Amino acid sequence: MFQLIAKGFLSKLELQKEKAKDYRNVVVIQIALVVLGLILYEPLLEDSKSDLSKFIITVFSSFGAVYAFLLWDLLRNFTDSKILILVILILLVGIVTTGILVEFPYYQIIHVADRQAYLLIIHGILFPIEVTVIGFAIRDMFSAGFITSDKLWGAACVFLMVGISFGSLYDLISIARPGSLGVEVELGLPNYSECVTYSFSVLGGIDSDLNPSKLIKNVSVIESVWGTLYAMLIIGKLLGLPRNESENKN
Repeated sequence: MFQLIAKGFLSKLELQKEKAKDYRNVVVIQIALVVLGLILYEPLLEDSKSDLSKFIITVFSSFGAVYAFLLWDLLRNFTDSKILILVILILLVGIVTTGILVEFPYYQIIHVADRQAYLLIIHGILFPIEVTVIGFAIRDMFSAGFITSDKLWGAACVFLMVGISFGSLYDLISIARPGSLGVEVELGLPNYSECVTYSFSVLGGIDSDLNPSKLIKNVSVIESVWGTLYAMLIIGKLLGLPRNESENKN
């Protein structure tokens, strides 16, 4: 009896370690995407067809494909629903594959006549997937009475994911109504990078010097309030939890 209980407890610890590793991997890729989006997008604004811009697009797209897979891998920690996991995997594979065929900077394999509709579909599918993972991750952080390494990595992961997700939402609005961000930027990665920059400016309380539409302003208020509540409630909840001494010993 004791061995069975110990085995189940160790399995739980191993699950926490695996989840912490998955969270950590997502955070690393998120940081890479944010850095690329905030620092290296200026050449895209000047000339998205230049050799430097093509290289940046290739690198960014590679990180984006890895990020999509890691989101799916993270989701598997939260649910036993094989249907949900399979559906999201198919959608992410479809998004990545389509993106490579259409957006490959050195040679366009597939030409899309209506680029606006194509981008609306891609981001319209990706944003709900991001929201789904965020929802599961937040629920996971409140699921136990101890503070563990996976919850700390999860807190950082959710915060960065929210910034990226709101960037996707701003991009989606800008695609549907070009110019909504208050600046004329080429649709695609240049506009997405500008939207991610604006999103993290909102979360960080930094003036972006943009004059977006009323809709984006209202959405950015929601994002700003979310960031404040996240710091006050979620992080405060985690720091108030006792440490799991059994996990430390193992």
